[in-house]
Amino acid sequence: MRRAAEEESQRWLHQAVLDLEDAEFASSGKRYHLACFLAQQSAEKALKAYLYYHGTELAWGHSVAELCQDAASFDSDFAGLLETAAPLDKYYIPTRYPNGLPGGIPSRAFSSADASLAISAAATVLDFVRDRLGST
Repeated sequence: MRRAAEEESQRWLHQAVLDLEDAEFASSGKRYHLACFLAQQSAEKALKAYLYYHGTELAWGHSVAELCQDAASFDSDFAGLLETAAPLDKYYIPTRYPNGLPGGIPSRAFSSADASLAISAAATVLDFVRDRLGST
């Protein structure tokens, strides 16, 4: 059972790494809304990797803040990560859906600064999880 949990964790962690790379690529192409969303996805998947590693059978939900709180039940240091991680939640819906914004469309609502902040926060979450899992 332990091996299955580790394998599932690695699958999620690998995708988290790729999502962060894709966020950086999208940002370089000035697709800032997509970069923000992919950064959120990277952090979400990294946290789920951590939870799967610790035997969680189903890491549910998309809130980075809530997943961080769930991870804190295994390692209280995740509580300190919450301030950095939680703002990524605002990139889950408005970056993709025109009706997630009070007007306009996502591609016009997010800036280079938004993408930089999101990518930085996601990288912090990913590095934090990797450190806890002993991954590189």
